[in-house]
Amino acid sequence: MKHRIYFWVERYLFNPNALQKFISFLLYPLSLIYCAFVTAKRRFAKPKNFGIPVISVGNLIVGGSGKTPFSIALAKELKDVAVVLRGYGRDSVGLIVVSQKGVIMSDVSKCGDEAMLLAKSLPQSSIIVSEDRALGIEKAKTLGAKVVILDDGFSQVDIEKFDILLRPSMVFENEFCLPAGPFREPSFYYKKADLVAVENVDFTREVKIINKTDRMVLVTAISRPQRLEKFVPQFIERVFFPDHYRFQERELAKIVREHNADSVLTTQKDAVKMENFRVDLSILALEIDISSNILERVKEYIANFGKIS
Repeated sequence: MKHRIYFWVERYLFNPNALQKFISFLLYPLSLIYCAFVTAKRRFAKPKNFGIPVISVGNLIVGGSGKTPFSIALAKELKDVAVVLRGYGRDSVGLIVVSQKGVIMSDVSKCGDEAMLLAKSLPQSSIIVSEDRALGIEKAKTLGAKVVILDDGFSQVDIEKFDILLRPSMVFENEFCLPAGPFREPSFYYKKADLVAVENVDFTREVKIINKTDRMVLVTAISRPQRLEKFVPQFIERVFFPDHYRFQERELAKIVREHNADSVLTTQKDAVKMENFRVDLSILALEIDISSNILERVKEYIANFGKIS
């Protein structure tokens, strides 16, 4: 039942049918109230300077837009980096140091799938989860970080930072804010960012399949899994779960049997929750290539930080 509700909401936000469009129209007054609140919060905010360059990687829509792989690619281009994120889907609260310079100090249930993917992908960095991002930044400084990347940090208006907003290549018919549409903040806030990185212009995705087998079944729990369509052959069957879903070994084994598959094809983000299962995995390995223009702007901000603070 929960799965059906989740996917209904996802269709409502991104690919609404006639009924869902009507519901969106009815909820539009609530969107105006929500936008007014968001605008007032940003207008009266007093951002704090933490004495360290903070790079925010965010988006305006709900769901995935590549923030985590973009953060990984960006962190690989910088030195002495700590990544701070909220840690969605974890069975814990408060601040947790997930990894420090390649030493993983948590497990995926306590830190969340995105944080574990960051930790495994960035052995030269430190990864911290904290609902209170300001507290996470202070912890990053004590760990020796010289630069902090905030994964999904655009809405953190009380933090002085360099804002990068990722803009998907897809065109949205509905640009309403929640609950009438998929935008967490008004679409004109793209103009508030220091940089807008447009998919397929300022950054591109490259996907390859690792451990490919003859018969694979795609199993994933990411937002808008249809994003994977162009990377997965049409003959491969698909099984989708809600974003951040906690997989069980028995259900994956059952899916493999039901689809007569040799392996489960899944994303890197999902794989960190499956790697200890006795199920053969094929991995959709995603890499983000960031344009030199974006990297130069970020490095310029870092180099000039002490001069302009």
